[in-house]
Amino acid sequence: MITTDVQYRGTTVLVSAGGELDEESGAVLRHALEHVTAGERVLMVDLHGVPLMTACGLLHLLDLHRRAEDRGLRVLVVGWQAQPRELMARIAGLPGPASATADRYATAGFRRLLAERARCAHEFTQSGAGRVPAGG
Repeated sequence: MITTDVQYRGTTVLVSAGGELDEESGAVLRHALEHVTAGERVLMVDLHGVPLMTACGLLHLLDLHRRAEDRGLRVLVVGWQAQPRELMARIAGLPGPASATADRYATAGFRRLLAERARCAHEFTQSGAGRVPAGG
């Protein structure tokens, strides 16, 4: 379960997230944009408190990013922890500690690639094909 703390600082909305970013995180992240006005220009998402992320959680983060951009906000995501960074690299097909996927996240083309591959990874997991059978 994810928690967020939303702060307004001038023209920046700071969303500090904590906990696991997973399939249940969508409503919490959507709520973060509810009170954004025309005066805000930047959405900064701080992931320092997010040690774990699933493919579905990545989809929710990408959806937040898209919805914020639709409102004309510039989006910055900072504080990527090791597991979310590794998950994103694996989904993008760019494994390795020096893949710099967090830096690439800022580009729209990379986000589209991530969204497509994260959807596929999530569907694969949900279909049961990605699960190890009980007892063996």
